[in-house]
Amino acid sequence: MAKKAGDYVERPGRKFGDDPVTIPVPEDLMSEPGIPQRDRDVSFFSREYPLENMAIEESASAEWSREERERFTPESIEFFNEHYETMEPIVEWVRTSGELEPIGTPTDEDVTELIRQKALELGYGEVGFTRNDPHYVYNTRKPEIRKDLPHAICLALEQDYRKTQTIPSMEAEDTHFGTYADQGPLTMELTEFIRTLGYNVQVSGPTWHYGPMIPMFVAAGLGQLGANGQLLSPHFGSRARLQIVYTDANVTYDEPIDYGIHKFCQECKVCVDRCPGRALMPDKVWYRGVEKNKLVFKRCRPVMTRYEGCGVCMKVCPIQKYGMKPVMEHYIATDGEILGKGTDNLEGFELSDKGYFGPGKLPSFKRDFFDMPHGRAEDWILMEFRNKLMENKVKNGDGENEDLMWEDFRSKMEESLEGREVSVDMGMDRGI
Repeated sequence: MAKKAGDYVERPGRKFGDDPVTIPVPEDLMSEPGIPQRDRDVSFFSREYPLENMAIEESASAEWSREERERFTPESIEFFNEHYETMEPIVEWVRTSGELEPIGTPTDEDVTELIRQKALELGYGEVGFTRNDPHYVYNTRKPEIRKDLPHAICLALEQDYRKTQTIPSMEAEDTHFGTYADQGPLTMELTEFIRTLGYNVQVSGPTWHYGPMIPMFVAAGLGQLGANGQLLSPHFGSRARLQIVYTDANVTYDEPIDYGIHKFCQECKVCVDRCPGRALMPDKVWYRGVEKNKLVFKRCRPVMTRYEGCGVCMKVCPIQKYGMKPVMEHYIATDGEILGKGTDNLEGFELSDKGYFGPGKLPSFKRDFFDMPHGRAEDWILMEFRNKLMENKVKNGDGENEDLMWEDFRSKMEESLEGREVSVDMGMDRGI
């Protein structure tokens, strides 16, 4: 017996020029648009415990990760170095984009659709408009983000489908990095267009971000937060790279949309069940004022580090694999069946040194596989230095070797601070 559709959402086609698509939202999956949140709690945590860039907040494990990658997949280091050189001029442009001056004269015209049309013509798959939410700015970025740009243009650029389905692999990393590189010139052209309309801009991403972006993408109606912690958008799920252009252009905001994802993910849970590191939790919790499936970071990074960035949670998501329209149509027609669930086509993946894992099978790791430093690198180095000092006092009692230990401490601290300039997790963000 088929289920009923409670609503229908019409979205622009996947690519510029494609016909619009209509996505049915199953009646039993309808909940609320946006992300369930408690506004007072979001404000409280933003004020009292400001968000911080993971490149800083988890810099100890980021440094550990770079060393482990060189040991497990040395070919990835050369690959990343090439990407780093490609991205250098793009990152520098992103960092200084707020200094660009308008090159036209603004009018009273609402330019929302002009900007949307231009972005779609350039190749962006999803474009939406919402307010620039100050709750989602990293603490160390607050002095740098302009306070006079109240609007956010949310842009999602799709990465190659075939390569993404090879996750985890260097081929998948190639499209991951390649999409970052593609974002640069496209955003330069889009922001120049906005400036010709007479308006200011400041760009967040790629590789240099002012804060987490998914909340604003959801507010702009471009998808909902999935159980894998990623934005699930209508055409390509999480198979996209995100960026935001802040502006003072005269635009009209889009509205958040209920695609049925909140309840769908609780029915599906394929990403939760297939995560090699068991890092995704099946039940939602309230975290910083938002209801979500929380990721266990210490179970995720060791797998990402040693297996080409992992990404299995992206690969096995049916919304990413098949698109939201076919998935929701199948759910309705089959009385609640999840398209692809339980099949090798969706759930199968391979780890380089452990082989293939089909539905219901997962790799096992020794307990010490997940051992890694946590928190900020400077705190970890200081703790390590303190322990060595104490051991030395117990062993020698007279301060012997302390000069050498101080020199080692200073050298490691300087090296750590210099490392903040390098992108973490193979290109996602930088600390400074």
